[in-house]
Amino acid sequence: RLGAHLVFLDESGFSLTPTVKRTWAPQGQTPYLYHVFKHDKLSAISALTVSPHHRHLGLYLRLATNRAFTGLDVRVFLRALLRHLRGTVVLLWDRGTIHTRREVRRYLAAHPRVSPYAFPPYAPELNPAEHIWNQADAALANGAPRHLAQLRGRLRRATHRLRSSPRLLGACIKASELPWDH
Repeated sequence: RLGAHLVFLDESGFSLTPTVKRTWAPQGQTPYLYHVFKHDKLSAISALTVSPHHRHLGLYLRLATNRAFTGLDVRVFLRALLRHLRGTVVLLWDRGTIHTRREVRRYLAAHPRVSPYAFPPYAPELNPAEHIWNQADAALANGAPRHLAQLRGRLRRATHRLRSSPRLLGACIKASELPWDH
C-alpha cells in the first residue's frame, strides 16, 4: 500500500552461553571464554520500521526475562508500536504460531489500519528484522556475561547503536533478499 509504514517484526532469544566467533590472538595463545552454564535467557521482539516515503528508519524493541513471548506480549508490543506510527501500517512477519494467536488476530481485526502479511514459510532471508539479530549477535560475540543484567545491558547498547544509525538499519534492509530499490 502506497503511503504506508512498513514494519518488519521478528522475535529472538539470547542466553548467557557465549557466542564464539573467530578472533585475532597472538600466535600460540588461544583465547578462552570461561562461563558458568545457566539456563537464564532474554527473549526479544523487535520491529524495524520504514516511513511511508522511505526517509526514516526506526527500531523498536522489547525484552522479557526467562520466558518466551506469548500472543498477549505480541499484542502489547503492537499496541505500543502503533502509538508511534501514524497512518496505515503494512506488517510483515514470519508464520510463527505466536502471530496467529487469538488475542493477536482480535487485536489486528480491531485495528484495520494494520495490514499483516506473512513471509513464505522457511524464508528468514526475506525478513530484514532477522538482520537486527545478526548485528546484535555480532556485538555480543566473544563475551561471557555473568548474569542477565549484564546481558541485557550489552544487548541494549548493541540495539541502541543500531537504532541511532540509519546506515546500519539500512544495511539490515539491504542484507535481506527482498527486492529493494530505495
